Amino acid sequence: MKLRLTLALAAAAVASVALGGAAVAGRGDHAGQRYVFNGEVLTAPGPNAGSLSVQVEGGNHAALKALIGAAQNQVFTLDANTRVLISRHGIPHVGSTSEIQQDDFVTLTVRAPHDSSLQQLDSTPARGVSDHAAPRGGRPLWLFIGTVGGPQSGGHVALHIDSGNWKALHAMLGQSLDQSFSYDDGTIFLLWQGGVPTVIGPSQLKAGDRITVRIRAPRDSSLAQVEATPAAHVGDHEPAPAPEE
Repeated sequence: MKLRLTLALAAAAVASVALGGAAVAGRGDHAGQRYVFNGEVLTAPGPNAGSLSVQVEGGNHAALKALIGAAQNQVFTLDANTRVLISRHGIPHVGSTSEIQQDDFVTLTVRAPHDSSLQQLDSTPARGVSDHAAPRGGRPLWLFIGTVGGPQSGGHVALHIDSGNWKALHAMLGQSLDQSFSYDDGTIFLLWQGGVPTVIGPSQLKAGDRITVRIRAPRDSSLAQVEATPAAHVGDHEPAPAPEE
């Protein structure tokens, strides 16, 4: 009787350890910080690709923090466990890297330890890639150009406007040249030097810097509504935009 009881307790202990290990493994699959990068595909990766080249245009706070001081163009690692979702005409389906095309807009998610370096994130296989094909959902560009008085903070960029595209300047009619634009964790700040963009933070803007603020907002928005919409990009010393913008 005692022997059977001892064996039963031992078996229960082994089962408990096994289940505990499985639970830890399950938690480990979702452990760490979620890093989200948004951007345009630089080169079609082809079938069964092990990497994806992206011009990063935004992301969550953790991703953009890791990008500070780095180039805008990054190469992310993929593997057999990377889930690829392809959306066409608003309908998503599970696909493959062979369906990802150059200039497609993608959202790439990486799970890694908190405060991982960009090199660690680039080399960690992405958990998922969502391909949206068109990057902007049809919303027009509002482009404002001007100068700042110094570092920015608090979710707003105070800009003294002296140029912009047609929509932006039309909205500015009768308004003060000094306006404040919103940004959030998804806004990417870029410093251009020698035609090469590097990711920076809003606190790194300097007095007198020439700044471009790019916002995607509905076509019939008022200036106040545009200013309340978080900017997609804030460029420091960005090259002159294309005429059609």
